Amino acid sequence: VGDQGADLIANLNGQRIVIQAKRYTSTVGNTAVQEAIAAQKFHSCNRAMVVTNSSFTKEAIDLAKVSNVELIGGGKLSELLMQYLKESWS
Repeated sequence: VGDQGADLIANLNGQRIVIQAKRYTSTVGNTAVQEAIAAQKFHSCNRAMVVTNSSFTKEAIDLAKVSNVELIGGGKLSELLMQYLKESWS
């Protein structure tokens, strides 16, 4: 509450990245992408991202594409965890 859609703000290679995290059992919809867009502007970030253990609705994917919001779903998240941490969190 009160985070304006930013669960995490990362600074990497001179860029500020706002990350909206969603731990869902169902698909993640437009609201999460809208929150990331708002948080990007509110926190003056260069990039916005939504990360989930689940997957995204078609509407969320479409909105993310036109808004330049990066989506990381459960499959990609598992790959990244294995690649960088050498462990699975599933």
